[in-house]
Amino acid sequence: MELFGTAGIRGDVRTEVTPSLALAVGQAAAADGDAFVVGRDGRETGPALVAAVEAGLESGGADITRLGQVPTPTLAYASQGRQGIMVTASHNPPHDNGLKLFVDGSEYDREAEQAIKSRINAATEPTDWESWGHSTSEDVLDDYREAVARFTHETVDDCQGLHVAVDCGNGMASLATPQVLRQLGASVVTLNANIDGHFPGRESKPTPESLETLRAFVADGEFDLGIGHDGDADRIVIVDENGGIVHEDTILAIIAGVYVRASDAADPVVVTTPNASARIDDHVETSGGRVERVRLGALHEGIDRVQHPKRDDATVVFAAEPWKHVHTAFGPWIDAVASSAVFGALVARDGLDSLRAPITERPYRKVSVDCPDERKPDVMSLVETRLSKAFPETDVDTEYGVRLTFEDAAWVLVRPSGTEPYVRVYAESDDVDTLVEDVVAVVERAVADAA
Repeated sequence: MELFGTAGIRGDVRTEVTPSLALAVGQAAAADGDAFVVGRDGRETGPALVAAVEAGLESGGADITRLGQVPTPTLAYASQGRQGIMVTASHNPPHDNGLKLFVDGSEYDREAEQAIKSRINAATEPTDWESWGHSTSEDVLDDYREAVARFTHETVDDCQGLHVAVDCGNGMASLATPQVLRQLGASVVTLNANIDGHFPGRESKPTPESLETLRAFVADGEFDLGIGHDGDADRIVIVDENGGIVHEDTILAIIAGVYVRASDAADPVVVTTPNASARIDDHVETSGGRVERVRLGALHEGIDRVQHPKRDDATVVFAAEPWKHVHTAFGPWIDAVASSAVFGALVARDGLDSLRAPITERPYRKVSVDCPDERKPDVMSLVETRLSKAFPETDVDTEYGVRLTFEDAAWVLVRPSGTEPYVRVYAESDDVDTLVEDVVAVVERAVADAA
């Protein structure tokens, strides 16, 4: 398989993310540093894979600090000044697991991932027995929760008076989001806040369908908002007081605008991805900043690119892709616990309706088209040619898939999924259904022709 996808390594534990792979990744990663923190989410296969990762790291000469079960952003926080490996498959189903690597709080970039892959292919051997590493344990949850609460209070305010329901999805947010919100003064009711690797309450991926119970609960109660998380707490979904899902790009635009207006940087920049809405650009520009885009799953690379030493005036004040946010003043990692606290504080201070009012929301759709992984390169080549001919009046950008922008600022993006056998179609337009229907027809025909 292609080892790294858009968010680390993920796959079925029987055929892809096996203990032998975890051992090899740990041994390969040991060349990158002599001190690692290791954590895991609540999946049933986590303990065995953690043991394999630790064996690889120690036999490669690295010392490890065991964090136990923690949210992925907690592991990232703890990796500051050292390396980190998180055993998690995020929102994937229970039979999957995965590995995500960090250095000094940031996810590995493509170059670092390629180095891991090369070492695995070269069959890295254990170091001399006298140089094997050692292990200790550390509890970082209290420090992390305190840091999130302090950052939120200093950046926005507290959450006094906020009534919120949090669906933790039987995942790792159970250990952080409710606690942080309560520390900030919110009244919190939780759903599915027991950690269970079978995800009995709902599927781990928070979607309008999987959050149906949360949505009904919020609508029937006296809540200002609801929050839904995935299995490792790096993804957030916001539910309004009526049980409706607030569009992910609206959430992104709201938080981005707040950070831009609060910044004293000469050139405040928000980094996002090609599938994100133009409403973000509009609100960020109105707030006094600008937007730059980077490929999906590479927010950390976009941050580094913008803040390159040769671009002295540019400062990334926020980086986000739909549902996943990097609060750069807090740390370089994706953190849905911090997003819960910051957005909760904003709602407590200003009210959700007031926050949404300045955002121009156009109809938006996302569709997944079945496509075997081996066909994706040929399909995308066909899609680029055919869409350019079908919509000659558009501006075409092929840096991160195929993105067409129309004269009225409507747009469509076609890109291959990095983790699943799909080609994704995203579109935003006043006539979005017709646009999506036309583009999906082109993609489906390309999939058939590439067979």
